This record gives sequence, structure tokens and C-alpha cells, in this order.
Amino acid sequence: MKFSKTIQAGLLALAFTSIPATAAKQPHFAIDGAQFKLDGKPFVIRSGEMHYPRIPRAAWRDRLRMAKAMGLNTVTTYAFWSRHEPEPGKWDFAGQNDVRAFIKTAAEEGLNVVLRPGPYVCAEVDFGGFPAWLLRTPGLRVRSMDARYLAASARYFRRLAQEVGDLQSTRGGPILMLQLENEYGSFGRDHEYLQTVRAQMRAAGLDAPLFTSDGGAGRLFEGGTLPEVPAVVNFGGGADDAKGSIEELSTWRPKGPRMAGEYWAGWFDHWGEKHHVQSPEDAARTVDWMLSQGVSFNLYMFHGGTSFGWMAGANYGGAEPYQPDTTSYDYDAALDEAGRPTAKYRAVREVIARHVKEALPPVPAAPQPQALPAFGLQPAGSLLAGLDKLSKPHTSRWVGPMEEFGQNYGYILYRKRLEAAAKGKLVLEELHDQATVLADGRVIGRLDRRLGENSLTVDLPAGTQLDLLVEAMGRIGFGAKLVEDRKGITRAVRLDKEELEGWTVFPLPMDGGALQRLPLAEGGDTAQPGFWRGTVTLDKPVDTFLDTRGWGKGQVWVNGHHLGRFWHIGPQQTLYLPASWLKAGANEVLVFTTEPPKATTMQGLAGPVFDTP
Repeated sequence: MKFSKTIQAGLLALAFTSIPATAAKQPHFAIDGAQFKLDGKPFVIRSGEMHYPRIPRAAWRDRLRMAKAMGLNTVTTYAFWSRHEPEPGKWDFAGQNDVRAFIKTAAEEGLNVVLRPGPYVCAEVDFGGFPAWLLRTPGLRVRSMDARYLAASARYFRRLAQEVGDLQSTRGGPILMLQLENEYGSFGRDHEYLQTVRAQMRAAGLDAPLFTSDGGAGRLFEGGTLPEVPAVVNFGGGADDAKGSIEELSTWRPKGPRMAGEYWAGWFDHWGEKHHVQSPEDAARTVDWMLSQGVSFNLYMFHGGTSFGWMAGANYGGAEPYQPDTTSYDYDAALDEAGRPTAKYRAVREVIARHVKEALPPVPAAPQPQALPAFGLQPAGSLLAGLDKLSKPHTSRWVGPMEEFGQNYGYILYRKRLEAAAKGKLVLEELHDQATVLADGRVIGRLDRRLGENSLTVDLPAGTQLDLLVEAMGRIGFGAKLVEDRKGITRAVRLDKEELEGWTVFPLPMDGGALQRLPLAEGGDTAQPGFWRGTVTLDKPVDTFLDTRGWGKGQVWVNGHHLGRFWHIGPQQTLYLPASWLKAGANEVLVFTTEPPKATTMQGLAGPVFDTP
């Protein structure tokens, strides 16, 4: 039987209009008033924070399985702009920075994902996760309506969306929701800025449900939230603190979801301070209370890992004007730095098991870091001797921050030949962060920003070669001062009241390319800052912790992988070395020291050491 086109169109329209409205497809994930919903059913988020750059890529899946076995159904991570755009327009989403692969691996292990793309993340990383090159633009102000900053952040969101856009819950993917900025209420109150960041995310294609996350004080909620965006709350402490913070959130947003965006189940360390711990019992009681009340949560951190390389940031406040963070980001978390379950893991797992209907997966076999016999290191030349191989010098009338010389991280050396005798107080104005002062290659002083030091008395003859080696120890990542924490000597060098001019500046980023040019020297003046080389020979790769006690202060690379900073003042006295960065046979160890070491050997330990000598 044949139908006219008119009749066919009418029947088709009738068929569609007869479909009930309830048949419309449910969103995979939704924020519905006070509830989260997954595939239309009420859903309590049991999340733990893990940061892909802080975990060796070879261990991602193992760590995610540990999260699932503890009873978590979600993992949360920041996306780190500084890792993904190390130079303007140059993108890196490979290897350790492959956020897409991390999210897909989480999904393969049965975990949802909450993504916090920034552009600011804090996370105790350098500059709060902003790329350091933003500071090369004079006057540029991050986290503001500065058009130059906003153009860069919009470009970042567009590129990030190319990597993860199709993994959002709006397209059936594992990314349930996205955080808008990060704890903005602790920084400012510019709601136009928050609206602009939201618009940038949406324009880029980041279209999953949004939320904001702030501390529990009303002032912070007022500054960091938008009326139309759901809010969650961050807090530490015990069950009473959780109750108070959730009550504040409920008062602020009576009809919104109740969630701990960050429950601080541990804390991070600064150099020169004590290692922070929180009892497993307190963490378990707090999680127990939240689950009994139907409160969603994110354990910050579930697994902290390591701030490898130059990743560690800094804070300020308290008794010290500057507080650099340690390389270890162990955080006293449920999984330790090597990925081993702790007493806290077991206590929280027991609580979760009581609250959920399904049986939890068995706990996977834990990593087994091993001790390694002591191996020798030999002097491999002073920094001054290898300067021409490590750096391309700049001639400058004045000293200045490393960013002005195109440098992001590492060390920088300022050199001047004194035309006249110099007697008086040598002042390094706005020293960021620690300086080793040398006269004709001899160390005559060290100055530490942590201690408020920026001057020393000198008496030097005409013709002296003055070298000022400055170490950047992590840009401030939280609070108002993060916007201007450039590195190096950021203002001037004076002899009493006279500003010294005529400098040769050597940027020393100490990256892979520069270190490969380092001459294979032997010996040298070990009283100067310099290098040491050694070889550790293995039958097979194993996880270990390099014991840095006796080595003063410096950096370690193994097979070209930058483990990070060590410093005798503690609390961290070891550096985590993952098996995946080692190989059977000979492994090259390169150490750079700014203080004369007391040891000539290193060994591997089966666990970390946290103490303050």
C-alpha cells in the first residue's frame, strides 16, 4: 500500500508525540538538589584524591586498584596547566602528563572521576599550578580579569578539552563533574572573574556539571561561590569538624548537595618542620560520620605520591616569611608514598565496608620497596667549572628575576667582577629563595629567605669575581603573594646603599638537555657547589628510597629522571625512587650539591625516613 508524503509525515509526527515524556534519556550524572544522581539513582560519592604527575605512570593502575579495594567509587585529580603547557603554545600530554590515559585507566578499574581543571589548583605545587612563563609578562596578574591572563587560560581550557572532552559524563564518560577554579574564596571576591572562568570552560566544551569548593567560613563561601553553581566544602580535623563544616555548607546552600570536596585526612610538610601525621582512628571516625549522614566526600589525599623534579611549591606565614614544601607529598595518606596500604587505609576500608551493600574487592598485593647496598659517588666537577656547558650567559646592567631571562625553574647565577674594593654590607634585595655567595670560587656565605636573611658583611679586594648562586625552591602557591613570587634576585644587589651594576647572568634550569652537556669530569673543588656521579647496579629493578643523609642539600637524577630536592634539615631524609625508572644492570646516579657533603656513598632503604636532625 502506498502513502502520500503528507500522510507519511503526519503518521511520523503522531508516533513521536505519543512517546511519553518520561522516556527522555536520563543524564548519566546529575546534581539534583541535595542529591547526586548516577543514571537516575541517588549516588554518594566516595572519592580519593590522586595526582597523575605525582605517581609513576607504570604504577597508575596499581594505585587505582588500591582505591577501588578500599571501597572508593571515584577518584579526584587536578589537571595541571604548568605540566601541560611548559612553554606558551607548546603542549605536553604524553607520558607522566597523559591525563586522558589516567582517566581512562580509572574507568577501566570501575572508578568514576572528578576533574579539577583549575586554571589554579594550589595542591602545594609551584605557582599553584600556573605555568611559570606567565610571570615573564610585566604586571600580569593571575586569578583576575587581566586580559593577558584570561587569553592564556582560555587557550589552556580549549586544549584540555581536546584531551578529555569526550570523557565527560555529558557524553557517557567517567568524568562526573568539574570544579570551577579552586578555593577562590580564600583568594578573592571577584564574581565577574568566576563567571568568566565558567564561560571559558563552557566555550571550550567542558560541559559536565560544575561545582565550587571552599573552606567552611561564611566569608570564603561568599567570595568563592556563584549562586547558580553547586558548592561543596573543604575541612580537616575529626567528626565534629566534619559536622560543623557540613552544617555551614547546608546553611549557605540549604538545597544543594552535601559533600566534602576535600577532607584533609593528613597534611603536607615544609622543609625544617616536623612531619605531619593524623591518627587512623580520627580519619575512620570522620568517614564513618559522613557515610552515616549520606555525605559525599573526597579524601585529600588518598595517595599523595611525590612532587618529582621542580614540582613542589611553597607557602608563607607563621614564624617564617617563606615555607618551601618538601619533595615528598606522602601526606600521611591512606596509601604511602610508595603505594603501600597503611593503618589508615585499613581503618577507613573497614568503615566503608560496613556502610556499603556490595562486597569490597580484595586488597591487591602491596609494593615491596627494597634496601640497596651502599654505592659510591665520585666528584664530577664543580658548577663553576662546567658553567659554559650548562648555561648560555646574558649580559645585563642589573640583576633580575629568572623569568626575565626566559627561565622557569632551577638555579640562576649572577656574576660580577669587582672594579673596586668592596667593604661593607652586601644586600640581595628580594632574594627568592636561597643564595650561595662565592668570592673567587670560595664560599663566603649563604642566605636563606626562610629565615629572613638577605645580607652579609664583606671585605673583598678589587678584581674579585663575585658569584651569587640562587636556588628557586618553589613558588608560593596559596594566598595573595602567589601572584608575584618571581625567582632569583628580584630587585637589586647593593653594597651598603650603592646598587651594583654590570652583571653576567647564567640561567641554570638543570633540565635534561643541559645535564647531558655536562662534561664527564672527575675531581674538582668539593667545597664549591658541584656534581657527583655514581652507579647502582641491579639484578632487577625495585622500588627503593635513596638515603640522602650526609649529603647536605641538592638534587638527584637517576637515569635522567629528576627525583627532586633533598635537604639535611628534614623532615624528609630520603627520596622515593620507583622501580619503573630503573633497569637491570648499571643505573646512573647524578647528584648536585650546594653544600659540601659529609658522605661519599648512598644506599637504598625499604622505607622513607622522616625526622629533623
